[in-house]
Amino acid sequence: MDTEQGASRTTYLVIDGENIDATLGMSIFRGRPTPEQRPRWERVLEFAERAWEQPVKGLFFLNASSGILPMPFVQALLAVGFQPIPLSGGSAEKVVDIGIKRTLEALAPRTADVMLGSHDGDFEAEMEHLVASNRRTALIGFREFTSHRLNNLTSEGMEFFDLELDVAAFQVQLPRLRVIPLDEFDPSVYL
Repeated sequence: MDTEQGASRTTYLVIDGENIDATLGMSIFRGRPTPEQRPRWERVLEFAERAWEQPVKGLFFLNASSGILPMPFVQALLAVGFQPIPLSGGSAEKVVDIGIKRTLEALAPRTADVMLGSHDGDFEAEMEHLVASNRRTALIGFREFTSHRLNNLTSEGMEFFDLELDVAAFQVQLPRLRVIPLDEFDPSVYL
């Protein structure tokens, strides 16, 4: 089982940096997000720690197939406590997805909880396996852009945290059109 016997339980916060950035750019802002429009990743780490009241190990996956690291961003991730994982591969390979899939598979035998920051249905099988095991699992993102395959896992026990509304990861209000639960509806926002 786990080599961490006796250690406190850990949450692994696995971030699909490409997917979150693409969702912000293509689906929410319809253009490249400015620094002010991007998540404050330290808030995401802090949220994960508060949500499940245990230590968090943040793993941030980046596509570095160009051979160039975005050093200011990598340094910022390191400064707030994330472990950047810059992967490279061939042009036909989804290097970030492959790296995350391998990581989720490697977490399966460990005594740890998992939060995945992504909207990508490619992780359904790995997350389904983790949901079925004795651990807490969650998805962090925007529900309206999350794959149905991943969303369906919430009925099996996976939690969902909205990156803007639950995590409060942004300094600006995002221009989202989302389904509003009736108990959260405030008509004054639209008047």
